[in-house]
Amino acid sequence: MEKIRTLIVDDSVVFRSQIRMCLEKAEFLDVVGVASNGHIALEKLRHERVDLMILDLEMPVLDGLGTLQEMRRLNLSCKVIVFSSLSPRGAKNTLEALDLGAVDFVAKPNGTYIQSFQSKSSDILTDLLLPKIRDLFDRDLEGCNDGSKTESSNFNWLRFEPKMIFIGCSTGGPMALEKIFSGLRAPFDCPILIVQHMPPVFTANLAGRISKICGVPAAEGRHDEIIEANRIYIAPGNFHMRMEKVGVAMKIKLNQEDCENSVRPSVDPLFRSAAKYFDGNALGVILTGMGKDGLQGSQQLRARGNPIIIQNRESCVVFGMPGALYQCGAYDSIQNLEQITETLNRYLHRRPVTKLGAA
Repeated sequence: MEKIRTLIVDDSVVFRSQIRMCLEKAEFLDVVGVASNGHIALEKLRHERVDLMILDLEMPVLDGLGTLQEMRRLNLSCKVIVFSSLSPRGAKNTLEALDLGAVDFVAKPNGTYIQSFQSKSSDILTDLLLPKIRDLFDRDLEGCNDGSKTESSNFNWLRFEPKMIFIGCSTGGPMALEKIFSGLRAPFDCPILIVQHMPPVFTANLAGRISKICGVPAAEGRHDEIIEANRIYIAPGNFHMRMEKVGVAMKIKLNQEDCENSVRPSVDPLFRSAAKYFDGNALGVILTGMGKDGLQGSQQLRARGNPIIIQNRESCVVFGMPGALYQCGAYDSIQNLEQITETLNRYLHRRPVTKLGAA
């Protein structure tokens, strides 16, 4: 198998050396160069083939966002994973980087403090970065390449009236969500609950962007908050989000129990909790993402008669999460992002907007 040609772009010699030392241990990677700013990186991209760029966002001369903008203008293509700081500014810049074409991100611990990065670099790079790279370049899964809508069950969509919609996603999810919600018509007749694998601060920024795009209130879910129609709830970073029926109301429940599928928030806890309360009147959607999170919860939702839509492989950044459902047939329809938008519009505009009572 041909190695993945990788370029490391960071203004810190310490970060560059730590990243290079880790990546050179991976036999499927070939580090073809390093650069201390975006201008140098662009020159390298012009003169040699690069499959993957590891890009810092905060650099002098030309920063990460400027580099991505120039790559788009010059039609220079390669997959980009950005390093971002765990701060409000870092979260905002990361979402902008994803919008400009970056496919994923890794957060530096405690901002960009070098000592912190050095002490945790092995865990960050080995446990987070390398698996992301493997999934980004994995092309072993077959099928689902034509972008067409395919039904895998006899579910009766014509008589379907969901009272809640649940969405799970990871790598590539922010841009998939923005594309979907930019095409949805407000107001919504039912609530949407979302789990996107992201750290704290990032999920709040994502909620703000989604709300601005579609005109529907979106925010991180709050513990014991009553779930209402025409609202979008996003699991806050580092918290699992579930739902629970209290009297006639449905409420958000948050906890910091152990990670599931190596992540918190995880899709499975939300989908499992939904399976307790819905019989054929909830919709689950699994979008692009690495790993198998959402498989167990989707299986439980389907067992109660609730349909599952998965994003097709062609439109995914990583087909891992929907691919896991595809491989075992735990879905009812496979759709590209435009079709998912069309489907959600059909089911979001059926009844007058009211407070959500018992499911």
